[in-house]
Amino acid sequence: MSNNAKSAQYSTLSRSLAVGDDEPDRNLALELVRVTEAAAIAGGHWVGYGDKLKADGAAVDAMRSLLSTVHFNGVVVIGEGEKDEAPMLFNGERVGDGSGPECDVAVDPIDGTRLTALGINNAIAVLAVAERGTMFDPSAVFYMEKLVTGPEAADMVDLRLPVKQNLHLIAKAKGKSVNQVTVMILDRDRHRPLVDEIRAAGARTKFIMDGDVAGAIAAAREGTDVDALMGIGGTPEGIVAACAIKSLGGVIQGRLWPTSDEEKQKAIDAGHDLDRVMSTSDLVTSDNCYFAATGITDGDLVRGVRYNKGKVLTQSIVMRSKSGTIRVVDGEHQAHKWESYARLK
Repeated sequence: MSNNAKSAQYSTLSRSLAVGDDEPDRNLALELVRVTEAAAIAGGHWVGYGDKLKADGAAVDAMRSLLSTVHFNGVVVIGEGEKDEAPMLFNGERVGDGSGPECDVAVDPIDGTRLTALGINNAIAVLAVAERGTMFDPSAVFYMEKLVTGPEAADMVDLRLPVKQNLHLIAKAKGKSVNQVTVMILDRDRHRPLVDEIRAAGARTKFIMDGDVAGAIAAAREGTDVDALMGIGGTPEGIVAACAIKSLGGVIQGRLWPTSDEEKQKAIDAGHDLDRVMSTSDLVTSDNCYFAATGITDGDLVRGVRYNKGKVLTQSIVMRSKSGTIRVVDGEHQAHKWESYARLK
């Protein structure tokens, strides 16, 4: 029997894990981690310095530099652009080395610029990639109402149900009482009625200042003591989170939330149904997508950037939905190699 025949005889790899030559393959995952590590290291120099614009600028520069080395032909569909008026990583920009598969790319060099500037937990550098044309276009409406929970209750919750009912469903699915359920929510005035409903149902709240990508993942990931994320946050962040939740097996549901009559009309003109509740697969249709994040400050997801005897230490999480693989990557970097991104005194 030939070696090839023996290999075929004993191979048990599922065909569902195979990728074609024109699709992103598994090697892309670790390439993306290098990109988020660079952004986090650059942004990490500005932690607690009080200048979120300089922090973001450093992270954008580093992320864009490393993205140019990645083996893919990417188009930024969720970028710095309109929101941050950034000259780099704008929507429509081509990234990567131009070879390999065509991909949609979502970037957030710092999810939580204010958190970084103030030295508060849960700032991360984020990057998500999916096959070309599979990410929902968030340009019509910048905010959406969200509900995120983990795999146990993913098939039970519904954004259209009363808050109390969803909380009871989550509690039942997780085998706990409602007063043991913790809901993560952005600390915003608009959420006061929602907070009242959550507390009236008997559940607990955990507020975050910013950074609902990390919050959404915490709600879907085991071991975080967060059972759900609720409230209104950015539509782009919802799509980025959906790329991660594809691997985690939870659910994100979203409903567009226009902030003005003008934005409402823009959404209607673009063909959006504002009553529609979108699920994870509506936000990202591909089953072969990637998510990478590196901590800038400590948080629920990963540790922040640390410094020790000439070394920079990072912690990242990287996910690939096709295989359902989630890796936590601890990086150790020689500090002098990153001096060009250091903050000058």
